[in-house]
Amino acid sequence: MERNKKVVFVSHCILNQNSVVPPLARSKGPYRDVVKEIIDCGIGIHQLPCPEYRYLGLSRKPMNKYEYDTEEYRKLCRQISKDTVDIMMEYLDNGYEILGLIGVNSSPTCSIQGDRGILMEELLNLMNESEIKLRLLDIPTDYYDGEKGREFIDTLKISILV
Repeated sequence: MERNKKVVFVSHCILNQNSVVPPLARSKGPYRDVVKEIIDCGIGIHQLPCPEYRYLGLSRKPMNKYEYDTEEYRKLCRQISKDTVDIMMEYLDNGYEILGLIGVNSSPTCSIQGDRGILMEELLNLMNESEIKLRLLDIPTDYYDGEKGREFIDTLKISILV
């Protein structure tokens, strides 16, 4: 068996910028350099579902956290978070190491640092209840693949992929 039993959990749009509100997408598909770095380290990637896509679809308009923060949207984010914690526990119960959780800074849903997004609020609360402690990192709002993103890739290596 060739598995290294290491995995990182990532916000949906890290692997699929096609799900991002059109004016905010910064890549044609995935963040290639981020994904390549993780893959080159032989680490598995577990993609979180996108609550914004599930809630309003692809043709949604850009919204802020206040606009998303409804009882119905929180319920969706709690359900996704419960499913995610169950998946994390399955990995952990089977001897895997979850290296970290990568969000997207300033996202009303997936921001971890600063003003935390709604999904991450719900997910981190449930992770805390389940005593799951992970390294946390956000892709910066000004991240782009290539030389401009090199500093973040270096941070990713030091913070998560060790």
